[in-house]
Amino acid sequence: MVSAVSAIRLLVLGAVRQHGRAHGYQVRNDLEFWGAHQWSNAKPGSIYHALKQMAGQGLLTAHDTEPSTAGGPPRTEYELTAAGEAEYQRLLRRSLTAHDEKPDVLTAGVGFIVDLPRREAIELLGRRVAALEEWSAEVAREWTPPGAPDEWGHIGEIMRLWVHNAASGAEWARGLIERLEKGAYVMAGEGERSVEVLPEGVGNPYAERPHDRTRG
Repeated sequence: MVSAVSAIRLLVLGAVRQHGRAHGYQVRNDLEFWGAHQWSNAKPGSIYHALKQMAGQGLLTAHDTEPSTAGGPPRTEYELTAAGEAEYQRLLRRSLTAHDEKPDVLTAGVGFIVDLPRREAIELLGRRVAALEEWSAEVAREWTPPGAPDEWGHIGEIMRLWVHNAASGAEWARGLIERLEKGAYVMAGEGERSVEVLPEGVGNPYAERPHDRTRG
């Protein structure tokens, strides 16, 4: 059985990875700029907890840094280990194919899809479409009540919702496949692209509240 994907682990690993080394404040700033604190469980406490937990699990290496020249406290910078890179790649691929995960998992995966080779991203999305189509067929075959739709009562709306979500999800995935096939975005192995989510020194207009620079 394939283990479920944790959106917070994928988000934190991906944010650290794109910088090479990053401290907790930097990871938090990037994810808040994405609005991840609104559509996932990537709240400040969860981010710092995930960093420390994954460092303890050997997925991240923690580097203690010197205090800043401005008098600020020292920070811990994190870097992916080989095991962390493998876990990131696993989570990323799973996030794009698994149709039965929470919406924040797919959203996180799409945010890092450019870390995959183009052909692989297209193939993974194709598997997602196939899984959604299979799910729709299963709903119609196994879960739809007998009789005409107007005889189902309000329970029939559950099946309509499932089928609608599957159809709309498949339509979106087909659209992304088409855009990737036409050359959209700079994918892995295709050249340089900016790794900065929020440039150094630029305030984050989407943050929930002023950053606590004494943490992480």
